[in-house]
Amino acid sequence: MQIKVLGTGCANCKRVKALAAEVVAELNVDAAIIEVTDIADIMGYGIMSTPGIVIDEKVVGSGGVPTKAQMVQLIRQYAA
Repeated sequence: MQIKVLGTGCANCKRVKALAAEVVAELNVDAAIIEVTDIADIMGYGIMSTPGIVIDEKVVGSGGVPTKAQMVQLIRQYAA
């Protein structure tokens, strides 16, 4: 599984990355967490606000920090 956090390095982007790492560790999921900071790359995903979350090249969220429960649900959904 590949999880990308799209953003320019703001505080919310860092929170999303940390939350994803925490949930991946707790669920014992084999996942790479990648930070995408290049504006052109971010725009390529068609999101209008950051942070964005992309799992296996599918945009699953943008514009805010999900709750831990939401992140668990997203990762479980795509890990299955």
